[in-house]
Amino acid sequence: MAKSFDVIIVGAGPAGSMAALKLARAGLEVALLERGTRPGAKNIFGGLLHNTPALNEIFPSLWEKAPLERHVHRKTLALMTPEASVAMSFETGSFEKAPYNGYTVMRPIFDNWLAEEAVREGATLLASCTAEDLIRENGRISGVTVKGRAGELRGNIVIAADGVLSFMAEKAGLRGEIKPGHMGLGVKLLLGLPREVINERFGLVRDEGADYSLLGITRGLRGGGFLYTNSESLSLGLVVHLDSLKASGQKPYDLLNQACQHPQLQKLLKGAVPLEYSAHLVPEGGLRGMPRLYTDGMMVVGDAAGLCYTNGFNLEGMNLALTSGALAAECALEAIKAKDYSARSLSRYQKRLGASFVIKDMRAFKKAVDMMHMERLYAAYPELVCGLLERIYRAEGKPRDRLLKLLRKEAAGRVKLRELLADAIRIGRAWL
Repeated sequence: MAKSFDVIIVGAGPAGSMAALKLARAGLEVALLERGTRPGAKNIFGGLLHNTPALNEIFPSLWEKAPLERHVHRKTLALMTPEASVAMSFETGSFEKAPYNGYTVMRPIFDNWLAEEAVREGATLLASCTAEDLIRENGRISGVTVKGRAGELRGNIVIAADGVLSFMAEKAGLRGEIKPGHMGLGVKLLLGLPREVINERFGLVRDEGADYSLLGITRGLRGGGFLYTNSESLSLGLVVHLDSLKASGQKPYDLLNQACQHPQLQKLLKGAVPLEYSAHLVPEGGLRGMPRLYTDGMMVVGDAAGLCYTNGFNLEGMNLALTSGALAAECALEAIKAKDYSARSLSRYQKRLGASFVIKDMRAFKKAVDMMHMERLYAAYPELVCGLLERIYRAEGKPRDRLLKLLRKEAAGRVKLRELLADAIRIGRAWL
């Protein structure tokens, strides 16, 4: 026997739950499917939830309601070698005013809370529920079948929010084979540490938080690391390009263990107790890694839509997912009101997404994908910078060389002048 809804959402991550909340608040019958035992049970996240218009509209006082860990007071970018590090930190008084610029969150907690907010508005949450296939009727998608359960779930519209591997998008013919070069593997270690120790060690007070981006910590593999403060824990992790990891033959947890042994990180991690280890795929193909976003009866949001990018300074994902879920919900409301669930009707979702900061930012930094595939970025340049500063600061009782001579000595054997110029051009194209 089939159970009918206005909208069926596959996946109770940020994108899916945001869509469910907005639709349920408008009075629609919404089914929110989650394959885990609860929303957030299978998630990993590298640190930041940014304050976006989509969140402000639904939760005008988010910091007073949501289970947030800390507001980010300091951002740090560190270039690292196995023995040294060079860090650039930024903090400003404007980050100390509510609504705050960004927050650290625990995805298992935050995702569950957001899904519960959708349920409070009237959405039906079905946990431990895996969508197995799509139902088609009269040339359009009109529901899903559920693994291990009798009957069908029918809906006027299906929203696929089932993550980076999105089987729903694949079954709908919206994406082809996933390319390893468009994927990253994220691994994270959660480490328990008392609040007062975190505050003292990181120079924080009250609910201030610190967020570190680490370049050169992946032993030459294409990728980077992160370290951020929660209320009473630290999250340390790596995100490595899948093709680079595969070619190296190294194991991700070995890379993470090596990162923990870095002398600079050991000072921050001293006394911390391992609580949890997790891993997850991350979309890193930018615009080229995105599938088609809609078809008759269905839209694709969040990681399933490949909505994630990095420009070297920012890794954006969760705020893009939340915005895509909100925009998909708006288009679903219009389609249901007009009783038109065709691809033409749902194409308004892609147009609105294109007019939002989501696609505009991804377009602005589309060349950053190529920049982040520069092999020298992950070993040669961190070694060059750290080595140069060591030469500058080391006192040996000898006459000091001028800066250009020091740079030439340090670059010898690592980077040729033409390579340096070529890389500078690629970085400039990505950022300028």
